[in-house]
Amino acid sequence: MEFDIEENLAHLPKRPGVYIMHAANDEIIYIGKAVNLFNRVHSYFRKTKKSPKIQKMVTHINYFEYIITDSELEALVLESNLIKKHRPRYNTMLKDDKSYPYIKVTVNEPYPRILFSRKPQGDTAVTKSKAKFFGPYTSAWGVHDTIELINKIYKLRTCNRVLPRDIDKVRPCLKYHIKMCQGPCKSGCTSAEEYQKSVDGALNFLNGNYKPILDMLEKNMMDASEEMRYEDAIEWRDLLNSVKTVAQKQKITAASDAEDRDIIACYSEDDESVIVIFFVRNGRLVGRDHHYMTGTSEQSKSEILDSFVKQFYSGTPFIPKEIMLEEDIEEKEVIEEWLTKQRGAKVTLLNPKRGMKERLVHLAQKNAELILTTDKDKFRKREERTIGAAKELAELIGIESAARIESYDISNISGFESVGSMVVFENGRAKNSDYRKFRIKTVVGPNDYASMKEVLTRRYKRLIESRKEFEENPDAIEDSFSRFPDLILMDGGKGQVNIALEVLDELHLNIPVAGMVKDDNHRTRGIYFENVELPIDSHSESFKLVTRIQDETHRFAITYHRSLHANKQLHSILDDIQGIGEARRKALMKAFGSIDAIRAASESDLAAVDGMNARAAEAVYEFFHAKEH
Repeated sequence: MEFDIEENLAHLPKRPGVYIMHAANDEIIYIGKAVNLFNRVHSYFRKTKKSPKIQKMVTHINYFEYIITDSELEALVLESNLIKKHRPRYNTMLKDDKSYPYIKVTVNEPYPRILFSRKPQGDTAVTKSKAKFFGPYTSAWGVHDTIELINKIYKLRTCNRVLPRDIDKVRPCLKYHIKMCQGPCKSGCTSAEEYQKSVDGALNFLNGNYKPILDMLEKNMMDASEEMRYEDAIEWRDLLNSVKTVAQKQKITAASDAEDRDIIACYSEDDESVIVIFFVRNGRLVGRDHHYMTGTSEQSKSEILDSFVKQFYSGTPFIPKEIMLEEDIEEKEVIEEWLTKQRGAKVTLLNPKRGMKERLVHLAQKNAELILTTDKDKFRKREERTIGAAKELAELIGIESAARIESYDISNISGFESVGSMVVFENGRAKNSDYRKFRIKTVVGPNDYASMKEVLTRRYKRLIESRKEFEENPDAIEDSFSRFPDLILMDGGKGQVNIALEVLDELHLNIPVAGMVKDDNHRTRGIYFENVELPIDSHSESFKLVTRIQDETHRFAITYHRSLHANKQLHSILDDIQGIGEARRKALMKAFGSIDAIRAASESDLAAVDGMNARAAEAVYEFFHAKEH
């Protein structure tokens, strides 16, 4: 049934909710929230003055849908999640959806661990109640170094054993024997109280309270020296110097309090904006980072900051007590309520007008201006290489858009384990998360055409099924298989293109298909489209984009093929051991890196690997040692 916009506008409820605008190809092009859906959605279709961006967006709306909520707060949360998931082209978007490193302390466990973490699993508020996060930090190496230093000082466990349930069930691992772990998995090595004192010391360290640690290390160094234990004294000295280095790197801000706060400011030129954020933890500046946003030419600074805050804090496990902004934002109260709910404690959005806080915000703004001014040429060149190249390719072929390109290749060696690869480029850039691998199931031997037909049939049947799921259940989870490409590129000429067209015709799909034609030296020569080979300027950005896609498609297929071949070789060695299946085989190879290292490992080291137990470790040990005898 054809969607009647006027009829559906009349039936919009006067309630809070989220509206979703679709283009003719089902692409989601805009997502917004409203206190009153009836009034807000109607405003797009009234003959009133609108910005050029909104005017253009409205011309592409083919239909809309909406989700009602009980409150504006619920609408805000839903809007934020949907924007992050679908990344509509007309929403103001973070271009670099960064995943910051955090230090996670599992304080919910009887014997806590200190771990590296990129993002929490599940809702932030729930995660915060189960573990304590420190960060964000801007250097993953710095986080790893800090965790290593803390574990050297306090000798906390790093294993995945469930304690106290597993105490004395397996032997202590290598770290206990080299005095890098207190050994809570073995009775009599340490008590829960002694272990907790070490955890408290580590938490003090992470909170920036270095004096007790420095005093303790200095005393241990002096005691060892007086007792002529010089090797121990050197070890304590090195640890002391490491802590001093970490303490020196923590620059004190001029603010007199010791609160956690983020300081945010932006600078815009044309359609680009840079957001700079300073991370202050316990009154100490622990890092600075910046983000790029697009589609901001017609937005005020307040609107840009509003979009940034909603997108950034929907994906971070730590929310500070204060967020200082260069300007007040329109939805301040509801965003404060949302952040407070996530944090589990009061969050305040401030726009300081005087004093040190105002100077810090100004400093962030000057940083943003410097970054954008310095990188302006780099932005322009990057846009030419990516979005510009995709537009140029679409013009060459004569299609409306090449924003999303899917490319396919088949790889086999003498017919062994034929595999297919699907790589995806969006706006001229590789989108690795949407790559897919296909193990050929129905074709025997090296038949590339038949293998390609199987791959494309499986992929586009899945697309059709996914679209049906959405029609029946709007809450269904969308994945990369659910989205239509603007263009399919085949790693070959006429033959491969015809296979793709045959599959699409059988499935009643209309998607442009082009082939990447190569010369005698296996270099890209042109584009085969609609039975014509189109020449392509080898100096153009579109040519470079096609070459990148072709190389990436080939690389991905070859890499997958080699991994399958390697797994086949591993099978004859590890999978012949009773009790060792695929999961344990992978865990052993990840832990030890080679068959020789597994052969040389002790039973206790084998048992300490994730997924292993005493019986499986004994089986592996006996297998290799029996072979030796």
